[in-house]
Amino acid sequence: MALLLKNAHVVDPAANLDGVLDVLIDGDRISAVGEGLDFDGAEVIDLTGKYLVPGLVDMHVHLREPGFEHKGDIESETAAAAAGGFTGVCSMPNTNPVADNGTVITYIKARAAEAGHCRVYPAGAMSKGLKGEIISEMGDMVARGAVAFTDDGRGIQGAGMMRRCMDYGKMFDKVFMSHCQDEDLVGEGQVNEGVASTRLGLLGWPAEGEELQISRDIMLAELTGAKLHIQHISTARGLDMVRAAKAKGLPVTCEAAPHHMFLTEDAITGAYETCFKVNPPLRTAEDAQAIIEGVLDGSVDAIVTDHAPHADWEKAREFELAPFGMIGIEASLALINTNLVKTGKMGYGKLVELMSINPRKILGVEPVSIEAGSLADITVFDADVEWTVGEDGYVSHAKNCGFAGTKVTGRATDVFVGGKQTLKNGAIC
Repeated sequence: MALLLKNAHVVDPAANLDGVLDVLIDGDRISAVGEGLDFDGAEVIDLTGKYLVPGLVDMHVHLREPGFEHKGDIESETAAAAAGGFTGVCSMPNTNPVADNGTVITYIKARAAEAGHCRVYPAGAMSKGLKGEIISEMGDMVARGAVAFTDDGRGIQGAGMMRRCMDYGKMFDKVFMSHCQDEDLVGEGQVNEGVASTRLGLLGWPAEGEELQISRDIMLAELTGAKLHIQHISTARGLDMVRAAKAKGLPVTCEAAPHHMFLTEDAITGAYETCFKVNPPLRTAEDAQAIIEGVLDGSVDAIVTDHAPHADWEKAREFELAPFGMIGIEASLALINTNLVKTGKMGYGKLVELMSINPRKILGVEPVSIEAGSLADITVFDADVEWTVGEDGYVSHAKNCGFAGTKVTGRATDVFVGGKQTLKNGAIC
């Protein structure tokens, strides 16, 4: 049945749209966009007062399946994505077994088709078992649907190995997404090295442990010609390195997460709240402000969440023993709306670029626009509704959210993936 979405405020910079329009969906595609549309037999959905944008994509998400279903699974975490307004996610390969071959990629795609609530674009590992020793089965994974390569969770430690991965893998024209962490320097670091580590008596995770590999991988991208994407950038100096690479015309992009923009090392109190234990760690207020400025000036290409569900008992342990990571996909849109759009720092067109257009472009997947012929991947949100993160629980299996209790403005109400509604009036379909 055709769907006629009426009276929404449509924002899509790719199609030069910013105004109240109707959108007609027929099958899995948009068939018409305009004022006063009508279509016999279509189901009419009135979206007066709401914004309609090209479907959001989070290009850094941990779905945990296969192997860690006690933390979350493809069904639960794609449902959380839909609740957050996302029509697609890029899944990280640090599963068990690791997504380092075509068989695991095929499994992820099949499970997503069977039980998912949004599109899943799997990333494949660069190295077998994420060990940084042997190149993964890149060609097989690409043939089965992998959209990118990354050893996220660790990162390739050897520069020579990283070069070999890039030299070999660039033939597939996929982006290399780099988790920048020099393990020899970082060691057992738990929080940002400096005031936080001293105050809390915890081992420090120095900014240089991230910046060294950002610098190295940019040089390797220049050497090999491979496309490089810096994951979850968290330091001002690291961002300056990306700016310099872009100024040289290198194929380098980067992403930032809300927790590295709107939380700092000061959030961790003497109660040692493990929801704030993330990798890379929460940095200084100066770093957070620099990341925000990078988002606003275009140095940061995409906003992601690094959504990392963990079981309650895992995060309930001593800070040193608890795993790194927090969930955030259900609150991301609201956090950006609240802190950047509602404060007048940027408009919804910029939000669409950061959370919809650019992620697809970096991943090399089919672009989506609010125009006839485009895939009907659509996000609808109420920009003015106020709510409190975590107050009504989470759709995700996990609860380890560093923004729990935060009052925010704006929330997804409806999501369409290929014309199929996966979120309706705020409820998962």
